[in-house]
Amino acid sequence: MENVTIEIMENGPLIVTGLKNFQNWKGEELSPKDRIALCRCGESANKPYCDGAHATIEFSGEREINRPLAKEKIYQGKDISIHDNRVICSHAAECVELLSSVFRLEERPWIDPDRAELDSIIEVIKKCPSGALSYSINEKHYRDQDREPAIQIAQNGPYDVIGNVVLKVEEELQPPSKEHYSLCRCGASKNKPFCDGAHRDINFTD
Repeated sequence: MENVTIEIMENGPLIVTGLKNFQNWKGEELSPKDRIALCRCGESANKPYCDGAHATIEFSGEREINRPLAKEKIYQGKDISIHDNRVICSHAAECVELLSSVFRLEERPWIDPDRAELDSIIEVIKKCPSGALSYSINEKHYRDQDREPAIQIAQNGPYDVIGNVVLKVEEELQPPSKEHYSLCRCGASKNKPFCDGAHRDINFTD
């Protein structure tokens, strides 16, 4: 089977090739052609597709921060250690909403791996769309899953990419998880092409 690929056009759209599974936030299947152009400036009148608005608004796709994408902190517990990468986080908040006993925004350290059952922690980490969370057990690191290539559009949020879709960027911009990552759709992320949660700050809507 040929790889599904995403190419990032300079100051322009995402060019996706070979995608078969494309869903909106309602779970409705969209029918992609073999090659589609997806808006990432946030201003298309035909979202999620590009309509050329990036040229009108003089959109810049430049990354505005200089932090390495692979930077992570490890929170060690008795049975499991949780790896947290703040740089790549899209702030989907699945972790704090589903397991607030472990992921505690108002406390420091904000992650305590000993405050829930092992299976519950693993289940929540697997729901992290950006690849910011992973875990290790007995020094073996678990990050990726075995899934078919797909792009799922988060409501008023990013493109959540799963299934080892190949992102055609230079090595230093490769996501920590090549199996799943979140790409900016609102145009406001400072960590382009990845989502950094800026869609919430600017109240981005579809």
